[in-house]
Amino acid sequence: MTPTQTLEYLAVATGLWSVWLSKKEHIGVYPTGIVSVVIYVYLCSVGKLYAEAAINFYYLIMSIYGWFNWSRHKNSNQTTLQITACTPLQNLVLVCVTAAIWLGIAAFLRQFTDSTVPYSDGLATAIFFVGMWLMATKKIENWIYWILGDLICIPLYYQKGYTATSLQYIAFTAIAVAGFFSWQKKLYKTA
Repeated sequence: MTPTQTLEYLAVATGLWSVWLSKKEHIGVYPTGIVSVVIYVYLCSVGKLYAEAAINFYYLIMSIYGWFNWSRHKNSNQTTLQITACTPLQNLVLVCVTAAIWLGIAAFLRQFTDSTVPYSDGLATAIFFVGMWLMATKKIENWIYWILGDLICIPLYYQKGYTATSLQYIAFTAIAVAGFFSWQKKLYKTA
């Protein structure tokens, strides 16, 4: 086993654990996720998945923010941040933001890098960029973004030779579907 494969397996294990904790709405999602994303910044850089490397760096920043946001107390009753849903207008804006980020990243990758997959790399990155913000703010729509991005990443990572990571994204998809239904149950229980 090469050092890169060892790192990939560690990133996969901590990544899966992190997503499982997110499904459970457990704050441990953030420290375990930080370990995974730091490793993936390196692996994606080596694999010339530059947008994915950048999004993992963004995940690091958003994990710190999300960790703080999920643990803060909103009022004197010591209630932590609750799951909410976006309005239809917010969803429209998020789709437009995702499309703009995708086109910008794809153009950048085509013009300034040797990326062989600028459009799929850019699309996954744009979707995950918005999804991570939605997760940090506990919006149920985060799961929809994760599912879409995961489905794009399955063939993307497989094509680049990261088989374990590709398999991880299959598991991520299953956990994200379960996470959506779990959060949906909690959302409507409190509504």
